[in-house]
Amino acid sequence: MHYDLEISEEARDQLRALPKELRQSIGQRMETLCTNLQGDVAKLKAMDSRYRLRVGSYRVLFVLAGARIRVYAIRNRKEAYD
Repeated sequence: MHYDLEISEEARDQLRALPKELRQSIGQRMETLCTNLQGDVAKLKAMDSRYRLRVGSYRVLFVLAGARIRVYAIRNRKEAYD
């Protein structure tokens, strides 16, 4: 199944603040995420429809709504779950 990707403005700003190599790596991982949720994906406990994608020490936090992935944050793992 293929998913549509939607990235919030806040997540876009967080992505722009990262170094170029890391941005590219996260971008590639988000593209593969759109195909059958491939990658290091885990459902967040006690959170309905919320997931994370691990990319090194960063986490791409997203909501799965039908056939749409809505990315709401891209943060370092130390700050991701605050």
